[in-house]
Order: sequence, then structure tokens, then C-alpha cells
Amino acid sequence: MASSDKRKQTGKNRAFIQSLGHAWDGLRALFHYERNFRKHLAFGTLAVLAGLVLRLDVNEWLWLMLAIFLVLIAETLNTIVEAVVDLVVGTTYHDLAKRAKDVAAGGVLLAATFAVIVGALVMLPALSRWF
Repeated sequence: MASSDKRKQTGKNRAFIQSLGHAWDGLRALFHYERNFRKHLAFGTLAVLAGLVLRLDVNEWLWLMLAIFLVLIAETLNTIVEAVVDLVVGTTYHDLAKRAKDVAAGGVLLAATFAVIVGALVMLPALSRWF
């Protein structure tokens, strides 16, 4: 049951297509509501375009795609943590809520750092092949 249906689903999905619809709804929500997800997606797209120009080999593509998707997945998990924490504490401050959000954001930072390192290790040698 996609979000366009009138009734709100509270039970388990009954079919794979229903699960797939919810997954697409989640990806649309990420893209629509999460500015940082859009930024990571844009940088990932630029990295893919650079890889096409530099004609990366299959192993370089595997590392690059791993780095890109790791950042996107980390941002997704960060969004989940933020939403659940906000649902639980509302506008009330709590040290554990702050810690959960900070740790989730730290996970995104780790993934992004990994992506920059992978990008440099893959792109710089590929760029040097041009000269």
C-alpha cells in the first residue's frame, strides 16, 4: 500500500510489491526532505561522471561505488535516528537524544571521509594516466 492510498497501514506488508512501494516512498522522502542526502547524491553523481571521463577499470568502479553507497546508506541511517529521536523526545532536550544524533552524524562523517580517501586513491592514479 503506497502513501497515495487513503488508508494508513499499521500491519505487516502482505506482498513484495507492497514492500517495494514503501521502499520507494522512503527514497522519495529522503530526496525530498533531506538536504544532506541530496548533496551526497550530487557529489556521488559527480564522482561517477569523473569516473566515466577517466575510464576507470572494474576494480576502481567497485571501490568508488562502495564509497558512494556507503555514504548514502549512512545518511539514511542518520535520518532514521534523527526521526526516531525527535518522535520520542519531541522538543524536550535530553543528553541521550543529543548523543544518539551526534553519533549518527559521526557515522556519516566517517563514511564521507572514507569516500574522499577512496576517491583520491582511485581518481588520482587514473588522472595521472592522462599525463
